[in-house]
Amino acid sequence: MTLFDDNTHDSSTATLTEQPTTTETPTEQAAPAAETQAPEIQADEQKPVEDFASALESFTTEAEEAAGEDHVIHGTVLKVSGSYVFVDIGAKSEGALPIAEVLDHEGKPKFQAGDAIDVMREKGMTEEGYINLSFQKAQRLRAWDDIEKAYSENHSIKATVVERTKGGVTVDIMGARAFMPGSQLDLRPVRNLDAYKGQSFDVAIVKLNKKRGNIVVSRKQLLEAEQNEKKSKLMEHLQEGSVLTGVVKNLTDYGAFVDLGGIDGLLHITDMSWGRLTHPRDLVNVGDQIQVKVLKFDPEKQRVSLGFKQLTPDPWLDAEHRYPVGAHVKGRVISVTDYGAFVELEQGIEGLVHVSEMTWSKRMKHPSKLVNVHDEVECVVLSVNPTERRISLGMRQLAANPWDSLIEKYPVGASVEGRVRNLTDFGAFIEIEEGIDGLVHVSNLSWTKRVKHPSEVLKKGDRVKAVVLAIDSEKRRLSLGVKQLQPDIWESFFQQHRIGDIVHGKVLRVAAFGSFVEIAEGVEGLCHNSEAVDGNGQPVHLEPGTEHDFKIIKMSPEEKKVGLSIRAAGEEASRHEVEAYKHPASSTGSTIGEMLNWKRENA
Repeated sequence: MTLFDDNTHDSSTATLTEQPTTTETPTEQAAPAAETQAPEIQADEQKPVEDFASALESFTTEAEEAAGEDHVIHGTVLKVSGSYVFVDIGAKSEGALPIAEVLDHEGKPKFQAGDAIDVMREKGMTEEGYINLSFQKAQRLRAWDDIEKAYSENHSIKATVVERTKGGVTVDIMGARAFMPGSQLDLRPVRNLDAYKGQSFDVAIVKLNKKRGNIVVSRKQLLEAEQNEKKSKLMEHLQEGSVLTGVVKNLTDYGAFVDLGGIDGLLHITDMSWGRLTHPRDLVNVGDQIQVKVLKFDPEKQRVSLGFKQLTPDPWLDAEHRYPVGAHVKGRVISVTDYGAFVELEQGIEGLVHVSEMTWSKRMKHPSKLVNVHDEVECVVLSVNPTERRISLGMRQLAANPWDSLIEKYPVGASVEGRVRNLTDFGAFIEIEEGIDGLVHVSNLSWTKRVKHPSEVLKKGDRVKAVVLAIDSEKRRLSLGVKQLQPDIWESFFQQHRIGDIVHGKVLRVAAFGSFVEIAEGVEGLCHNSEAVDGNGQPVHLEPGTEHDFKIIKMSPEEKKVGLSIRAAGEEASRHEVEAYKHPASSTGSTIGEMLNWKRENA
C-alpha cells in the first residue's frame, strides 16, 4: 500500500496521486489539480484507513525540483468556465488553472471575472495552449511557514472539510489543501464522510512533504489527547457519591451510557426515575447534558454505575403523611391489567385500583371497560405501605354503596321482580336493579319438584318474581326464593296430620331399603322394607304406580320426613274390626255368623 507514486510526476507538480481525467467536470480534473486528491490507498472508499501508521511509513520524499524556485504571481480572473479558471498573468499567453482548486465545500467557485488572484506557474501548457497555473500551490507557499511552525511545535491548526476523497477527506488549511484519512476523523469509525463537508475543527499535522507539497492531518489525535486529559482530571475526584455532569452518549433498552469526560458510565433504567419507565428515551435523549450521581466505581475495570433519581429525595419516605387513608386524590392511569389499573399520583408514586374496588357491581369483566391508559381519574386512598412502596386506591368509594340501603329498600319477606341474568349448577342469579343480583338456590325453586338444575325451571332472560330471604350487605349477598311465593305444602301437611293417621298413597320409586310413596301433592313418605309386610308377616311387594293404605309412624317437620308402615295399617284395621264387632251399629246384638259375614265382606 502506497500513499504516493514518486515516478509519475515531475519535480514541479506536487501531487498525492495521479488519476486520469475522463470528463471535464469540476470534481474530476487533469493532472494540474491532482494535488487536491487523496493518496492512493488500497481500501474500500467507504472504509477508513485501517493502519494509519503503515500509511504514514509509505509517505516518501521526492527529489528536489530542478526547475528553480517557485514564485507567486498576481493575476486577474478573466473567465470562469465549467473546467478552468482563465487568468491574465501579464504574459503573452493567458494562464488556466483547474476550477476544482477554487471550489468551496458547497462546490461553488470562490472567484469571478475581474477578481484578483494569486497563482503559481506550472511547467508546460494545456492542450488548448494556455499556461498551466496552480492556485493551491500559491496558497500553500504563502501558508507554508505557519504550517511548518505548527508541525514543528506540535500545535493544532484550523481546518475545513472541502470534499470527500478516496479513503478520507480533503481539508483546507489557510488556503492549502491537506488530506485526512477517514480513520482520523473521529474517535470512532465514521460511516458517512459526506456529513463532514463544510465543518471546521482543529487538527494535528502528522506528516509534511514540502518538496511535494503534501500534508496529512488528524483530528483523532487531538480528540484522544483531550479525552485522556479529561480522563486524568476525572480520575482524581471520581468516587462514589460524587455528582457529575455528563452527556448522554447512547441508549439501550436497559439504560443509557453517559460520557463523563473520558469515561463512560451506565445509567440503568431502574436508577433513572422513582416512577415507572418503559424505555430510557422516556426521560433522556442522545446528546442531552444531565447531572448524575456515582453509585459504584471500579477503578481497575473503570466501570461506573450512575444514578439520576438519587439526586432527588425518595417520594415514598413521607408518602404515608401526604396520602392519608380516606383522602381523595387525582392521578393519571399509566397501566391497565386484568386485575386492576395503576394510577400515577406524582412522579415516582403509583397506586393500584383493584378491579374489586372499581365499582359496586360484580359484573365488570375487565378494568378496561371502565378506564383506559392516560385517563385522569379520582380515587380514594384505602391503604399505604411505604416499606413495600404500595398504595391501594378505590374508585367505587366515591359513590354511595347501594348495598347499605338495600335492607331498607328490600326487607326480608318482600316480593321482588327481576331478570334471570345467569344460571349455574347451584342456582340462578336474578338482577333486581342495576348492579344488584340475588341468588335463587336450586333448593328454593319448588316445594314439590326435585330440581337438579335451575334450567329445568328457568331460562336466561326470563322475568320472574321472588321473595327476599336474606341480605348480607357486608358480603354483598342477596338470597331469593321462588317457591316461597306459594304456601309450603309440607307445612300444611304437618298441620293436618298426626302420627297414627292412616293415609292412602301411591308408590313413586323403589330403593334397596324401601319405597318412596306420594301421600299428598308434593309430599313423599318412606315405607321401610321392614314395615312393608301384611298381617301374617309376609312381605308386601311394592311396585311403582301401585296404591296402598299406610299408617304414619314417624314425622319430622324440620327434616320434612314422614315414616310409613303397611304392617301398622293392617294392625289398625284389625283393631277396628274387633271394635266394630264389640260395638255393632244395630241394637239387636250380633251373632258370630254376622261377625264372620261382616269380616268376609270387608276382607
